[in-house]
Amino acid sequence: MSETSGLSTDHAAVTVPPPLIYVAFFVVGVGLQLYLPLGRLPIGIGRVVGAGLVLSGLVLSAWSVRRFWAAGTSVLPVRPTTALVIEGPYRWTRNPMYLALLLMYIGAALWFALVWPLLLAPVLVVVMNVSVICREERYLTRKFGGEYRHYQTQVRRWL
Repeated sequence: MSETSGLSTDHAAVTVPPPLIYVAFFVVGVGLQLYLPLGRLPIGIGRVVGAGLVLSGLVLSAWSVRRFWAAGTSVLPVRPTTALVIEGPYRWTRNPMYLALLLMYIGAALWFALVWPLLLAPVLVVVMNVSVICREERYLTRKFGGEYRHYQTQVRRWL
């Protein structure tokens, strides 16, 4: 605890909840689609692929959260991390929860045949890397040192 502020500094200092970032990008994409339409995607195949991506994202998210719960640590980046989770989906990606949100984001865009959210997806990934993931990685390096650095060399950030 910080003596002067009374607030804990044992967290990643992420200022905006990551799911809110995805929702904000999607809302902006829908707004752009309404006011600067770029056409629409084919609905039939978009619905099938979109549903598959959303379902995959939900499964990956649930699996990831369960691994955090099993390790006894919080999924919230504003709370202290008490364990380094490297099991389950964390063997293949360091950020399966954010990957899950991205799958759901792209799946929803395909389901609704929206072009703008898809065009914004690469920008969303950059924003997540800079404003969330880099902060979390600095925090985890401070907290777990060499163990986390070794994990970073073994598992990619996204895929």
